[in-house]
Amino acid sequence: MLGTWAATGPAQAAPPENPATAGARPASGAPASAGLIEAMQRDLGLTEHQALARIEAEKKATVLQDTAREAAGAAYGGSWFDAAEGRLTVAVTDRASARAVTATGAAVRLVERTSRQLDAAKARIDGLTAPSGVAGWHADPRTNSVVVAIVTAERTDNDVRAFVDQARKTGPVTVREVAEAPRTFAAGTVGGDPYYTGNVRCSIGFSVHGGFVTAGHCGRAGDAVRGWDGSAIGNFQGSSFPDNDYAWVNVGSGWWTVPVVLGWGTVSDQLVRGSAEAPVGASVCRSGSTTHWHCGNVLAKNETVNYSQGAVHQMTKTSVCAEPGDSGGSFISGDQAQGVTSGGWGNCGSGGETWHQPVNEILNRYGLTLHTA
Repeated sequence: MLGTWAATGPAQAAPPENPATAGARPASGAPASAGLIEAMQRDLGLTEHQALARIEAEKKATVLQDTAREAAGAAYGGSWFDAAEGRLTVAVTDRASARAVTATGAAVRLVERTSRQLDAAKARIDGLTAPSGVAGWHADPRTNSVVVAIVTAERTDNDVRAFVDQARKTGPVTVREVAEAPRTFAAGTVGGDPYYTGNVRCSIGFSVHGGFVTAGHCGRAGDAVRGWDGSAIGNFQGSSFPDNDYAWVNVGSGWWTVPVVLGWGTVSDQLVRGSAEAPVGASVCRSGSTTHWHCGNVLAKNETVNYSQGAVHQMTKTSVCAEPGDSGGSFISGDQAQGVTSGGWGNCGSGGETWHQPVNEILNRYGLTLHTA
């Protein structure tokens, strides 16, 4: 989800209430807010019972993935959450490791290549210069290859073909077509909630102690930030884009941080209780100042995204839609923070894909601590 209200009202009183979000509050002790369940039903085609069961299964898979990886050892080929089976699936390259992984409770798939081999092939592709018709690439455990995404309208372009030929020389490559090239989701100043810097509107990501994290393309270090009501919040303390797409903003001037992702009056707010990384295949939701709450699935991790401004690395791809102004907002799985919205293609009318920069990478880069409930 997106739009964690990292900053609100004067320290002496209740935080200033945004009219668009007034009245939305999370249910204490629930596995997820009612709004998150509603969004999963709408966007993933689930019943309420199925949504709750999936959240529980994904939590188990998230806890299990490190144990299963350790059991696989050098034969580890990656892992993902299988929604149809409701469990974690782990790829391994030999039968002895398969038995060890099975003992952890995970499902197993035998493959030819290890995760390390796929990552090495992906890193070699990172060294190539990609034309605009190439959307991005990532190591994919489910196909046991590096998936290279190209824009359908440019699949016959000579530069695209040459890039794919070069990529195939680095290792196993699967080509996938997408409808559009990725773009960032910043927007010119318009009405709505969130924060502004210059004439750009973006969405607040997750609260950290002392401020909030967001997308790097939304502002540079030193840029002033204003809140939804036009009052000063603070300044960008650090920012990186391209190569990365993350930043953090300090909070002052009577604003404070809270550990929630806003529902914008459409759904209930969601408490943030940690940042355990959900596996590929898990459900994930996003909330932003333009399109509010939408859900989908984690499609890939450690993807290199080829924006017009330059490549951005170590991104997580999702099937969640987004639109201009949603940049910087929160992705959340259950009550676990996942990342801040970077960009994508498509929209929330016709669908699309969106990438986020993992939140734990941002916290580690700037030495920040996530504000949790």
